[in-house]
Amino acid sequence: MESAASQAPKVARLETRISRELMDILRRAAELQDRTLTDFVVGAAQEAARRVIAKAGIVELSLADQRRFAAALIDPPRPNAALKRAFARRRKLLG
Repeated sequence: MESAASQAPKVARLETRISRELMDILRRAAELQDRTLTDFVVGAAQEAARRVIAKAGIVELSLADQRRFAAALIDPPRPNAALKRAFARRRKLLG
């Protein structure tokens, strides 16, 4: 049977020093959303972190690069000597 302590949610603490001006802005924003300061800051940080992580998984190409990529998919170049050697090594290693 688990003890009450092992069933408690695990939390971590984050401490930071900010300017009085920023603290006032954060408090005002939290009030406007009828949230506690902690809830507002944690929610905003979580939302920002998710956006950064999602954006990191996106590759952005210029229009010219998009066209070159599409053209290479539609009509791929023939394998050059280096690629042929690499596939031969792969076949030899994997049997």
